[in-house]
Amino acid sequence: MTLKPWREIAVPHDDVLKGTFQQAEFAADLSRVHAGTANAEYQNPAQFFQRTFITEGMRLLLDSVVKRLSGQGGDPVIQLQTAFGGGKTHTMLAVYHLAKGAAPASDLQGVPAILDAAGVTELPRARVAVLDGIKSSPNQAVVRDGQSICTLWGDLAWQLGGAPGYALVKDADASGTSPGKDVLADLLGRYAPCVILIDELVAYVRQFDEGKALTGGSFDSNLSFVQALTEALKAVPTAVLLASLPESAKEAGSQRGEKALASLSHYFGRIQALWKPVATEEAFEIVRRRLFSSTNDKLALESVCRAFAKYYIDNRDDFPQETQDSKYLKRLTHAYPIHPEVFDRLYEDWSTLDNFQRTRGVLKLMAKVIHRLWKDGNNDPLIMPGSFPLMDADTLNEVLYYLPQGWTPVIEHDVDGERSETWKIENKDTRLGSVQACRRTARAIFLGSAPSTSSQGVRGLELERVILGVAQPGQQPDLFKDALRRLGDRLHYLNAANNRFWLDTRPNLRREMEERKRRFQDREDLLPSIRERVQKSVASGVFGGIHIFTGSGDVPDDWALRLVVLPPDAAFSKSDQSLAIERATGILNQRGEQPRFKQNRLIFLAADSDSVSRLKDHVRSHLAWHSIVSDYKDNRIVLDNLMAKQAQASLEQAEETVRRMIRETCKWLLAPVQEARPMNGKGGGLSEVKWEHFPLNPGAQNWSQEIERVLKENELLISEWAPIHLAKVLKDWFWKDDAKDTSALKVWQQSCQQLYLPRLKDDMVFQRTLAAGAESREFFGFAQGQEDGRYVGFSFGRRASLSLDSSLLLIEPLTAAACMESLPAAGETSRTGAADPGATALVRAGGDDPAGAGDSGNDRTTPGARKRFYASIDLDPIQAKRQFADLVAEVVQQFTLCPGVKVKIAVEIQAESPTGFDGGLQRAVRENCNVLKFRSAEFEDS
Repeated sequence: MTLKPWREIAVPHDDVLKGTFQQAEFAADLSRVHAGTANAEYQNPAQFFQRTFITEGMRLLLDSVVKRLSGQGGDPVIQLQTAFGGGKTHTMLAVYHLAKGAAPASDLQGVPAILDAAGVTELPRARVAVLDGIKSSPNQAVVRDGQSICTLWGDLAWQLGGAPGYALVKDADASGTSPGKDVLADLLGRYAPCVILIDELVAYVRQFDEGKALTGGSFDSNLSFVQALTEALKAVPTAVLLASLPESAKEAGSQRGEKALASLSHYFGRIQALWKPVATEEAFEIVRRRLFSSTNDKLALESVCRAFAKYYIDNRDDFPQETQDSKYLKRLTHAYPIHPEVFDRLYEDWSTLDNFQRTRGVLKLMAKVIHRLWKDGNNDPLIMPGSFPLMDADTLNEVLYYLPQGWTPVIEHDVDGERSETWKIENKDTRLGSVQACRRTARAIFLGSAPSTSSQGVRGLELERVILGVAQPGQQPDLFKDALRRLGDRLHYLNAANNRFWLDTRPNLRREMEERKRRFQDREDLLPSIRERVQKSVASGVFGGIHIFTGSGDVPDDWALRLVVLPPDAAFSKSDQSLAIERATGILNQRGEQPRFKQNRLIFLAADSDSVSRLKDHVRSHLAWHSIVSDYKDNRIVLDNLMAKQAQASLEQAEETVRRMIRETCKWLLAPVQEARPMNGKGGGLSEVKWEHFPLNPGAQNWSQEIERVLKENELLISEWAPIHLAKVLKDWFWKDDAKDTSALKVWQQSCQQLYLPRLKDDMVFQRTLAAGAESREFFGFAQGQEDGRYVGFSFGRRASLSLDSSLLLIEPLTAAACMESLPAAGETSRTGAADPGATALVRAGGDDPAGAGDSGNDRTTPGARKRFYASIDLDPIQAKRQFADLVAEVVQQFTLCPGVKVKIAVEIQAESPTGFDGGLQRAVRENCNVLKFRSAEFEDS
């Protein structure tokens, strides 16, 4: 359902529509109306009542005035006491036009109903006196028709009765002393029915110093006049007084103003009928009448309001509880085309500002807002907090006028305007930009939080109220919640706590974080931080070594499988020439200044070029948050409890973001390969080195397992190798040019060096393949070497325990079969030990007994057999891990597999340094030795 825009239903007045209104036009001036010099909307009675909404309070007041002037009762003294801008002067103008009778009552909209209710058919024209405390001067006389008038009572008498009336108080006026109540009663009685309107009386009285007389009398004489006047009014049934007083001492001004207010309130309080004219709900109609001339389509108006009310009920969890009440539909209708939330924020929040007048301030601001929205062709169904065009200079100046210094950069950077963050986000995200989600959300937060102060216990707008200020029927509230999350990540002045949001002139912690981000450099700060996280994320697993961001000289050229993690500046991209390939090729070909031979032992992990910049930005953010939290804990910066919690929460979030971004960025596995054709075929030879690339799944639980999975699934790494594949490799590359055998160790070493050969996980995979193929006569035979052209330790088609050393030979199957046929009969032992069909390459305990000399059964112990074994070996410190694993597999397990054998292993470590070991190394070694439960571990001086 498409809702009609407000501009097609409600038409603004011409001065609002054209932007020709003047700021002063919104200020009703009683003295100017009395002098006949005010604008037509205030001067002309019919126009005034046409734009005036008669509130319930004003209706009761006018009813009292009508009854008083017609002699039917009513209050003689009415004090109008409201907050600044509460409509006091406007109410006096209504009484002025009603009593003056310059236009018939039938032309005054809303007045006939009041007369009917009071039972008055025709209201008598009354004399009206206007005393303006701001216009009058206590020390400067006013000359009227040649007569100098000094005091308020002199001015009152002249306005009611001219020169004859003034003659009654002439002496009192000249002396500056108050006339008695009988004189004033005589004055009022002569010129009744009459209305006395006194505006800004406190502003007049506070100008008198105590004990000092001025032309207009003294402080005490003016208070005596007020007391006498209020008493005199009781004696004249067709005379009425309306006086306006400030609501609070703050509005009264100085200490003398506060004293004047207290004294005047005391005297008025003895007789007055206190009246507070404008309720907040009634302000809806006041503003609408003043700003809008007509409503063209009542049905469309009701349709819009019902759609909003239904929208709030359908999404009850996203909006304030008040929107679920049926009364909210009435509020929408009464406030149309302005959303009730706009009035709530202006009347509840902005009216707390010292210089913001409740009605006049709202009128001035909304006139500028409506003019700009009309000019821009705004098509919203209602004018909402999110609609405020704060990029408009006039609107911006109007709101800034009421706020303290410092809000300009807040609005320009965080809220509205082409340079604001909200515009930048929406320009990049069309989903948010299509409904101006970020701008509207920021505007709503500004309108609801700018008048607040840091001293308030609870600050900001609840999330539900923010959504109420921006969301329209047909839009998903979650879209604006998403926009709010984006704003929380980007804005410098937006704060959030306890599901409430507010803007402040002080930069939030994010601004401090952004400033600190600039401190961190790629090489000195970012690279070590990224390296540390990659180190924690990747376990060795299938690799003998992991080298993170290291140069080629620091990557060993040995038999271990190694993962080389390339730095972020050497990222991989499928779309163009990749720096990762260039850097990886350099490491593949060289180890420092020397050529690299074991090229098939390297696998590379590279960053995604499209993600590197985001990773760096997130790492900078993490470092910045970490520095803020550290400075707070070390008392180098001061944060309140709320900000401290925000900093810690932001640090934790940044930590998780960096962890995730590491996975998303370091995602490409690169493996060098060569295509090759055996040289004994046509066109044999090697291709250029090619780089195969495979992405990792960033969502995998275990990164090391994910790397291993990708390697195995794409046959970049072989952990289980069938003998038939080894036999094919031997046939293609090693049994050629009349060669019928080859060194097993050479085959393993060549697989580590040549990129066209399979990449095995380690030498144990190769040995298991040899053992698996030993029992078959289809793949290869074995020998422990050759002597005089004959194979030593020959084995073919029998299970064998093998040791991968330089003497082990792999024999082509046909050759091995022929050798078998040339051997002596089974069981016959050659004296030379050569080519015995029952021999194995290496006889191990528990293996087949080729000579059949062993006794049957498990107990092979004979009298005099040796019962103890001792051995020692020196290990290479660099390759100790692999060597120790080998000796455990080849020697220790021979004993541990035998029942009843007790095995004891002791490890002795000696290290010497000509310059001595530093303290850090000593501490690390001692702690590790304690954890590993060393019996003794000591450092010595010499």
